[in-house]
Amino acid sequence: QVQLVESGGGLVQPGGSLRLTCTASGTSFSNYAMGWYRQAPGKERELVADISSGASINYADSVKGRFIISRDNAKNTVNLQMNSLKPEDAAVYYCFARYTLWGVTRAEYWGQGTQVTVSS
Repeated sequence: QVQLVESGGGLVQPGGSLRLTCTASGTSFSNYAMGWYRQAPGKERELVADISSGASINYADSVKGRFIISRDNAKNTVNLQMNSLKPEDAAVYYCFARYTLWGVTRAEYWGQGTQVTVSS
């Protein structure tokens, strides 16, 4: 059974840092793109960052220069280091893994989400 489990969310003051980790199990994800979306109350889910199987990285403009995504294929994990957090970064953060072949998504998995709260 494929499963993605996020950890590392919590409450942090503005300007602080958090590190999210997504641990995948059930298959090898080395050929999957992995990353993070977030969804704040009343807003649509938005892509935060993703990293391809070839380690190409994409960031939302709102987090460039503050967040760093990385992956460890041996451990089936993807991490999101979040620095200089702002109140507008508060959201539920979801990990995903997506396998695409010839431009078509063949498989996609999601975690249950982890809450990030940025408040003083």
